[in-house]
Amino acid sequence: MKAKYVIIGAGPTGLGAANRLRELGEDSFIVLERHAYVGGLAASFRDEAGFTWDIGGHVVFSHYNYFDDLMDELLGGERLEHERESWVRVCKTWVPYPFQNNIRHLPKDIRWKCVQGLLPENRLQRQPKNFSEWIDYVFGAGIGEIFMRPYNFKVWATPPELMQYSWIGERVSIIDLKKVLENLILEHDDVAWGPNNTFKFPLHGGTGEIFRRLAARVEDCIHRNQEVFAVDWDAKKVTTAQGLEVEYEYLLNTAPLDLLAGQWLKQKDDVMVNAAADFSRNGVFVAGIGLDTRDHEVNSRCWMYFPESDSPFYRVTNFHNYSPNNVARPEKQLGFMCETSFSEHKPENLDQLMDRTVQGLVNTTMLEGKRTADLATKWSITEEYGYPVPCLKRDSALGAIQPRLEAKGIFSRGRFGGWKYEVANMDHSVMQGVEWAQRMVLAEPETTYSWG
Repeated sequence: MKAKYVIIGAGPTGLGAANRLRELGEDSFIVLERHAYVGGLAASFRDEAGFTWDIGGHVVFSHYNYFDDLMDELLGGERLEHERESWVRVCKTWVPYPFQNNIRHLPKDIRWKCVQGLLPENRLQRQPKNFSEWIDYVFGAGIGEIFMRPYNFKVWATPPELMQYSWIGERVSIIDLKKVLENLILEHDDVAWGPNNTFKFPLHGGTGEIFRRLAARVEDCIHRNQEVFAVDWDAKKVTTAQGLEVEYEYLLNTAPLDLLAGQWLKQKDDVMVNAAADFSRNGVFVAGIGLDTRDHEVNSRCWMYFPESDSPFYRVTNFHNYSPNNVARPEKQLGFMCETSFSEHKPENLDQLMDRTVQGLVNTTMLEGKRTADLATKWSITEEYGYPVPCLKRDSALGAIQPRLEAKGIFSRGRFGGWKYEVANMDHSVMQGVEWAQRMVLAEPETTYSWG
């Protein structure tokens, strides 16, 4: 089998690339997908009880007109728009997000601890060298201790001193001491920060519905249940574990870059193998807990953050609030989608994690203890590749790998294909594929992804 373009992975980046190739009049392409389903980490599943679950808390917001137009075409009016309402559970109370702008909700002694740390003379005075020092530099010791350090360790499953901070950008609200004090004294809440303060969500089918519809446009070129295990860049050939061999002129990889550079390549390049070993990642366990609304508080929160050790998860999404159709009996059931990370730095017993998740919901007042035997459903999925961690060696590893691959006609993009968390939102991921296709066909430069 031959094609001008071969795409590994039918996730957001791979499908974005395939769809754009077809829009540009290019039909000589093949998409290889290891699963029977499409969507990658943006896939959705319907469990036996009739609940729909995502692989984590995805929402649709955008930096791109092309992406906005694509969502209009794919979903039309079959989507809902929400104003973000997110909270932090800490010190046995709820604090609106961003935490640092709303510390007035904390106990008085904890408020003062946070303010003390924010005073300029108490913050790190020199330029930080890593994410841990950046927390002290920007937020001070109080907010670092109460929220930033424990929460980020629960998310990344990586000590912050092993991470860089160049990824932060619009993902973290930077502190404004005057604003913090104004909110504290005048008892104001500041909750509108961030690019996702409003977001959209499919009416039916979860996030995965977007990519099922996108895949339908190029279904004739998608080969499912084909797991790549070898790439020969001299012969320009991809081989799958199922025995399919595909020759290509150009290859787009959206699978994990460490697998491509460290394992799949027939030509073992020591520089790339060593660089691939420098990447860090976490895994994620997603638990879906469904229950009837009977005797249970129903609120308007979208998602909640959990920095403390009384729960294993770092985030819980009120998935019933994203769309009423995410539960089997709309408006009569609730769906809590809970995410827990794991890594070599933060090992988790996956066999016990569902029970610990349920107990964590009880510990954090999300679920009454008497309801634990009265759940409508318990669903879970484990992904070994959850987030690409922006570790200290990431940029040098990308600099060692990506130019070598591109010199051989191989391009690696997407959340794990590009290994850059800061451009791994849904819109970023789709647009990485779109821009790659435009580079191939129109010779237009890519603007979303770079490894430099």
